[in-house]
Amino acid sequence: MSKIAEEFGIKQALKDLGLKDINNGTSTGTDWFSNGEIIESYSPVDGALIGKVKSTTKEDYEKVITAAEKGFKEWRTWTAPQRGEVVRQFNDELRRLKEPLGKLVSYEMGKSYQEGLGEVQEMIDICDFAVGLSRQLYGLTMHSERPGHRMYEQYHPLGVVGIISAFNFPVAVWSWNTALAWVCGDACIWKGSEKTPMTSVACQNIAARIFAENNVPAGISSLITGDYKVGEMMTKDERVPLISATGSIRMGKIVAQAVAARLGKSLLELGGNNAIIVTPDANIKNTVIGAVFGAVGTCGQRCTSTRRLIVHEDVYDKVKDAIVNAYKQIRIGNPLDENNHVGPLIDKDAVKNYQAALDKVVEEGGKVLVEGGVLEGEGYESGCYVKPAIAEAENHFEIVQHETFAPVLYIMKYKGDVSNALELQNGVKQGLSSAIMTNNLREAERFLSAEGSDCGIANVNIGTSGAEIGGAFGGEKETGGGRESGSDAWKIYMRRQTNTINYTTELPLAQGIKFDL
Repeated sequence: MSKIAEEFGIKQALKDLGLKDINNGTSTGTDWFSNGEIIESYSPVDGALIGKVKSTTKEDYEKVITAAEKGFKEWRTWTAPQRGEVVRQFNDELRRLKEPLGKLVSYEMGKSYQEGLGEVQEMIDICDFAVGLSRQLYGLTMHSERPGHRMYEQYHPLGVVGIISAFNFPVAVWSWNTALAWVCGDACIWKGSEKTPMTSVACQNIAARIFAENNVPAGISSLITGDYKVGEMMTKDERVPLISATGSIRMGKIVAQAVAARLGKSLLELGGNNAIIVTPDANIKNTVIGAVFGAVGTCGQRCTSTRRLIVHEDVYDKVKDAIVNAYKQIRIGNPLDENNHVGPLIDKDAVKNYQAALDKVVEEGGKVLVEGGVLEGEGYESGCYVKPAIAEAENHFEIVQHETFAPVLYIMKYKGDVSNALELQNGVKQGLSSAIMTNNLREAERFLSAEGSDCGIANVNIGTSGAEIGGAFGGEKETGGGRESGSDAWKIYMRRQTNTINYTTELPLAQGIKFDL
């Protein structure tokens, strides 16, 4: 255990979460087993080994899917409020273990401790939402055109849900899916990121313990671990009617094609290329706070991270200078130290992508305003710490059109009406999050209108980053079109059924059709 880990209490956190030096990465909730290769998890904070997790083989997966199918048949007969009670107890355990789980998230992923705690809070919040939802899985009643008939719709549990999550939110995205799917009556199989396997095992430990106390059947909360080949076991499996996948656009296209080939359902939450529009009527102070946190928070590794800043020419120099000055105040270092603003990237491959983006923007004619670079020396031994960078760029640059998962912010100018800014904002293939900074009511409403932002999330006077669980989360275009978390996102985890009841002694047909025998 490294000095940083000891000082931060990682050893105790691992103990509290039931983690060992070597852990099985396959579980049905009641049984743990793994016969695959060992994955070693190293912290990007200091490069130290956290622990090891055994990956899932094809034979292991067959045990999991068999248990999930069998468990679902019983779980679906529990009432939704009964299922909600189990989620409530799971949530109580999350509250009790918020600190150690938040520490592990921070140490294994590299985000700040405050963000680690915030991610666990998202889990708590979505469980609260799910418990209430368990008594509100509403269907509609419709008026039939036929006398003496009643027509309505209802929602039934769907089946086995496969969840593929990414490293940047190693626990929250799983909970967004599984908390809703559980109260909806589904069994869940989770493949967490192979870059953060210890957090996956920790969450499964918590769920397994609570589920055992409530005699929940095996397979309702299952875990598999490994690379994309393990994920393919689910995406190609007809026994898994829904795949919820979070990750890159490239990954999402592969998943979508595999699931569509068997006519399954996909819930995709993929990349973003998120912009903030800054109009002449913007509050500059708030703009700077929103843009800087959006660009450098989680070291630029959020789906909703701010990638582009589109500023009106009248305030361009003022905003540019304010942002550049703000970057001079950013403290980069150990994210477990709450005095620091920015921690490391997840691994050295991410560092290479960051460096390539900075080279590319200059090659295409951009101007660097805040120099990037990889930090070395004491405190930066993992090789994953980089300087957040800013470059003036054009929206049509190839590198600007591409999402770089790193703290690189592109700033550009627009002239005239806000419609010109919207053309730039919408002029990318991704459509996740967007924001406008303005005190002009007409500009704000234009931004939110049908001819405004084409993103799934559109904010006024807040940044692009940091969504609440009450609203549906997701985006359009190459972001995938899926919706997770709040609002009516629960409906994708259920199958809709329309019912018509004839309580007369006759059998009238719809549309007035006559058929006499």
